[in-house]
Amino acid sequence: MPRPLPFDPRFIGMIHLDPLPGAPDYAGDVDRVAAEAAEAAEALAAGGVTAIMVENFHDAPFYKDHLPPETIAGLTRCALAVRRAAPALPLGINALRNDGPAALGVAVAVGARFIRVNVLCGAMVTDQGLIEGCAAALVRKRRALGADVAILADVGVKHAQPLGGFDLAQSARDTALRGRADALIVSGSGTGAPTPRARIDAVRAAVPGVPVLVGSGATVEAVDPAAADGFIVGTALKREGRVARSQVAAMTRALGLDGARATPAGA
Repeated sequence: MPRPLPFDPRFIGMIHLDPLPGAPDYAGDVDRVAAEAAEAAEALAAGGVTAIMVENFHDAPFYKDHLPPETIAGLTRCALAVRRAAPALPLGINALRNDGPAALGVAVAVGARFIRVNVLCGAMVTDQGLIEGCAAALVRKRRALGADVAILADVGVKHAQPLGGFDLAQSARDTALRGRADALIVSGSGTGAPTPRARIDAVRAAVPGVPVLVGSGATVEAVDPAAADGFIVGTALKREGRVARSQVAAMTRALGLDGARATPAGA
């Protein structure tokens, strides 16, 4: 069974990094990208999130896996800036589109506590082509490194369709029990799209005791704190494209987290 999470996942604030070195829209100044990531981290921390995650969100079109060295280096540079800006908050890494080993390497280098993996098990047809799960290599690499880094894995990830038939409950069980995910993520069809409550309930019923997180579509107006064990929120926290402390604080209140920082799961 998955181990207890080494952090509190109830409100994970996303930092969507500007294009990194090598990306088509990279503006040529990685220091500015890192500085803006640090500013976002400060707003998230001040607003009351329980954890932060960074990802190379604006690097599209994405490699499906095996990110180039310049992307991994840029992601590491920005993750370090976020750590310095919000040292008390657990940090997570997502190396889009699906480079779990790179995310793990960055996490180990910067002291992050968790990573997100879009396709840990099975196979999904995506805009990057066919993406296959990386559980075997990733879990073995984590053990070899002795890394205390939790794996948060999507079930039926957004911006994708399963290859062949798809049983949501069985996929949840396989991802948690055979793929060794520490928590599962359920999302809508795309970034910012609402996550159907029926999908959340089905995954929770399939894997009792495994944390289930909502990966898209949470808004201040519609979020239900009882629906899942945690929420990954990015789009709803922005104003004019940047993380706004007022929006973060509003989501904190909507999740019932206004007040003292929550105790990490398993502590």
